[in-house]
Amino acid sequence: MGKRTIGVVIEGATGRLGTTQHLRSLMAIRSEGGLALANGDRLVPEPILLGRNAAKLAALAEANGGLKWSTDRDACLADPDIAIYFDATATGGRSARVAAALDAGKHVYVEKPLAETLVDTLDLSRRAARAGLKNGVVQDKLFLPGLTKLRKLYETDFFGRVLSIRLDFGWWVFDGTPYPAQRPSWNYRKATGGGLILDMFAHWRYIFDRLLGEITAVSCRAITALPERRDETGNPYRVDVEDTAFAIFELGGGVPAQISSSWTSRVKRDDLLQIQVDGTRGSAVCGLHRCFVQPLAATPKPFFDSERPQPMTFDEQWQGMPDVEPVRNGYRAGWELFLRHVADDAPFPSPFLEGAKSVQLAEACHQSNRERRWIDLPTLEV
Repeated sequence: MGKRTIGVVIEGATGRLGTTQHLRSLMAIRSEGGLALANGDRLVPEPILLGRNAAKLAALAEANGGLKWSTDRDACLADPDIAIYFDATATGGRSARVAAALDAGKHVYVEKPLAETLVDTLDLSRRAARAGLKNGVVQDKLFLPGLTKLRKLYETDFFGRVLSIRLDFGWWVFDGTPYPAQRPSWNYRKATGGGLILDMFAHWRYIFDRLLGEITAVSCRAITALPERRDETGNPYRVDVEDTAFAIFELGGGVPAQISSSWTSRVKRDDLLQIQVDGTRGSAVCGLHRCFVQPLAATPKPFFDSERPQPMTFDEQWQGMPDVEPVRNGYRAGWELFLRHVADDAPFPSPFLEGAKSVQLAEACHQSNRERRWIDLPTLEV
């Protein structure tokens, strides 16, 4: 058994996702001696930190055992020891950064969304295909314990015929008063690729397509609930993108799905994300980590009494699914798949074309909101 190293440059390494998820995942693989490959070798990732703030990069590199770092993207892309380019920075400008990495002959893995327009995502897919380079988009939510439990229910045909699906997501993101916002200000500016639909509906697209059912059409209404916010320095700015969106997806077979997504909604449910699937033989409600079921035989008969409060406690009528399988970090799981994809040519489920589908959905939602009508989602091909 031998060891192989592979250089991975992380642009946006000092950002929240770059540090707490992606660098952390690669360092965990390194600390365990690398990733086991098909021939028994161990593949050891060598992260190189790329960003704009030299002081932050140097401190992060030192905290992780003296990693290499740089503020020069061109130099990193020209480095023959770097095989993979990863982008975890703001959405704005991502298509140009990815195109430059592909032109430099790098395999590319990126945070979602892949680009701001469908045209750009398809162009990047074609570029990668022509160059014969491995490519992929992060789909971390599929590995959450709640969703993996929900997947088991589908695999065992728990629901029977699915009747409807409801997805509720969101929390209150402060506008800078009385507390700092929990999301970066670029999320609320069109020029930097902001907007709830472009950001969050990328998750909904792959969750539906790979777990709940293929989306064939969409109707959407979006608003800007808080038109003014304060940035990281406390200065006010105008919000020119949506922060709240309501949609109906039509799935294959005509199954309807209700989608509520908001950065201006206070939470009164079990989790920040909640998905309910109702079927003829049973229903399930899952969050990020937990999943509850109610089969047909255990379904109660509630009733309405105009003179007395409801005597049933509905939450108590659901059974929690046990934790049978170990919890996997979704970001690390994605990295393991992509590293094996590059080193072993192993299958990878979310190439750039899957990222293009997410942007296609976002554009359809915006078109539906503008024109106040249903928009079909045709099949995409590179």
